[in-house]
Amino acid sequence: MTAGGLPGLRGVEHIGITVPDLEEAERFFVDVLGCDRVYSLGPFQSDDDWMSTHLGVHPRTVMRELRFYRCRTGANFEVFQYESADGQNPVPRNSDIGGHHIAFYVDDFDAALEHLREHGIEVMGEPTQSRSHSLGQTWVYFRAPWGMQFELVSYPDGKAYEATSPVKLWHPAYPSE
Repeated sequence: MTAGGLPGLRGVEHIGITVPDLEEAERFFVDVLGCDRVYSLGPFQSDDDWMSTHLGVHPRTVMRELRFYRCRTGANFEVFQYESADGQNPVPRNSDIGGHHIAFYVDDFDAALEHLREHGIEVMGEPTQSRSHSLGQTWVYFRAPWGMQFELVSYPDGKAYEATSPVKLWHPAYPSE
């Protein structure tokens, strides 16, 4: 394990995502991915600089609503719909500063991939078999209805690097320590 770093760190608690349409996002998170909606809050707005100071958005931006979702044993998702006071920006690509994707681990890759396709989700290319340090992993990217990139991954027998690395992710194929 790495010494130092953030005192008391246990892991990722939630990931915040801004979407153009919360109803569309809810159908994606609940019906397609299988997450549970936990709660919703909002709207939020401020007549001073609170939004700018605390959230880094234009001071007159309105957060119409946020919804919180729990997705099995992974991180939670805090999903926002804003009414931006200074315009909207395009969804960043992976190659853009701030570009990102979120990967979901599944036990049955083929069944999960078929599920995405049955729900009309855009799958980007065909599944890829990783090599080198990630040998044993299968992955493919897919897009949410608003264009954000996600990834489906599975490595039922583990990844090659974990055979020799002292740093291991929890995985059903690995014995508990």
